[in-house]
Amino acid sequence: MATTEHDNDTEVAPATHRRRRERGRNGRGRIAATVSFIGELLITAGLVLGLFVVYSLWWTNVIADRQAQQEGDKVRQHWAQQADGGPPGKLDTADGIGFLHVPAMGRNFEVLVTKGTSVDVLNEGVAGYYTDPVKSAMPWDKTGNFTTAAHRDGHGAKFHNIDKIKDGGPIVFETRDTWYVYKVYDILDQTSKYNVHVIDQIPKESGRTKPGRYITLTTCTPVFTSEYRYVVWGELVRTEKVDAKRTPPTELR
Repeated sequence: MATTEHDNDTEVAPATHRRRRERGRNGRGRIAATVSFIGELLITAGLVLGLFVVYSLWWTNVIADRQAQQEGDKVRQHWAQQADGGPPGKLDTADGIGFLHVPAMGRNFEVLVTKGTSVDVLNEGVAGYYTDPVKSAMPWDKTGNFTTAAHRDGHGAKFHNIDKIKDGGPIVFETRDTWYVYKVYDILDQTSKYNVHVIDQIPKESGRTKPGRYITLTTCTPVFTSEYRYVVWGELVRTEKVDAKRTPPTELR
C-alpha cells in the first residue's frame, strides 16, 4: 500500500517525541544527580563544621583543664616541699606564680597564673600576666597594677563567667605564703582590643589617678568572639599570711 507524506510524518513524530522525552529525563537526571551531590557536600561540610565546633568549645577545654591541673599540682607540690623545709629555690614563673580565686565566677573557682599572655600560654588553660605592651606589676610590689588575661571560650575558658563579677566583689590571689585580697571597684564591659590603657599601672580609665595596688582582669567579649575586651578592676584591701593548713580568707569560705 502506498504511503502518503502525511503518513511519514505520523511515523516520525512519535520517535521524535520519544527522543525528546529521553533527553528531558536525562537532563532532569543530571540535575537531580548534581543537586544530590551538592547536598551531600553540604551535609559533609556541616558535619565537619559541627566537629570543629565541638573540638573548639569542648575538647580544647578538656585538654587545657587537664594540663592546667597538672601544672597547678606541680606548683602546690613545690610549695609543700618548701614548707616542709626543702630548698627554697627561686620563683619559677614558667610554672606559675600563684592562683587566682574569684567566687563570682564559680564555686571554688581558681586558675593558675603564669607569665605571659600569648595564645600559646593562655591555650594551656591558665591566666597569664602581661609582659607587654605594659609590663604588669606583681601583687607583692608596693605599687602597681597586677594585670591578667585568660580565654573566655575554648582552651579552658577560665574567664567565661567574668560577666558574673559585680562591683564590691572579692578577687583573691594566692601565693606560697600570702593571700592578697582585692575588692572590685569598676567594670568596663566593652572596649577596643587595642585599648592598652586599661592595663596601665595607674588605671585612669577606671577612675584612679594615684599609684596604688591594683588588679586587672581582661578577656575577649562578646562570648565566642575576640572583637572587644571585657575589663574588671580591683584594689587591694588587705593581705593575710598563709597558715599551716592554708586556711582561705573569709571571702573564699
